[in-house]
Amino acid sequence: MLSFFKAKPKLYEFIPEDYVDIHSHILPGIDDGAKTIEDSEFLMKQMIEFGFKKVIATPHTMSSVWENTKTTIQNAQAKVEKELTAESNRLELHSASEYFMDDNFMKRFQNEALLTLKDNYVLVEMSYLNAPIQLFEILFELQLKGYQPVLAHPERYTFYHSNINQYDKLKKAGCLFQMNLLSTVGYYGKEVSTVAEKLLSSNSIDFVGSDIHHKNHIYSFKDKIVIKSLDKLESAIQKNSFFK
Repeated sequence: MLSFFKAKPKLYEFIPEDYVDIHSHILPGIDDGAKTIEDSEFLMKQMIEFGFKKVIATPHTMSSVWENTKTTIQNAQAKVEKELTAESNRLELHSASEYFMDDNFMKRFQNEALLTLKDNYVLVEMSYLNAPIQLFEILFELQLKGYQPVLAHPERYTFYHSNINQYDKLKKAGCLFQMNLLSTVGYYGKEVSTVAEKLLSSNSIDFVGSDIHHKNHIYSFKDKIVIKSLDKLESAIQKNSFFK
């Protein structure tokens, strides 16, 4: 792929035709992603145009904010498949959830089965303000229950930017890392892109995801990649084939 690009490519040009996306918010009306079925239609059509082959929708599950359940998520998927037949035939749609790590999350996985990306791989996130005090206890107990934590967008947790060694601690604690593709075009700011570059360069990124919520995210896929490690990015994207 790299030989085709003498200058920095636009992000959508870097997406392989069989790309499997493991993080998106395209199911309508159940979190801060797509609000209506028309929003879902727009997002899915654009993802198909970019080369997305399979999408695992991951609505937020966060106590007192988005009280999603297996039922609410699977009902939203069924609505999309019923009303957007053409798009669903071209874009293989699956669903999981992006779980917010707090005390309530620990109670949840102790008492019910989680919606996973595949097998025991579960997508988790933290607050952007600070890590939970009991973070490593949560990760330990989650793995005791048989789950493999996949941390969403580690490059976006700015409280780790001044102490990059914390990422090593998370890896040693059993976390896999899923980087947001939009971090490579500067969508979240220069600092986030810089940390994304560092994590890619150190081979810390295990998977990538679009984290698409709305039209602005789609439009930003047409921006040029600003990071230098294109070979590392390509390798990280290819790892998503694990979820085919």
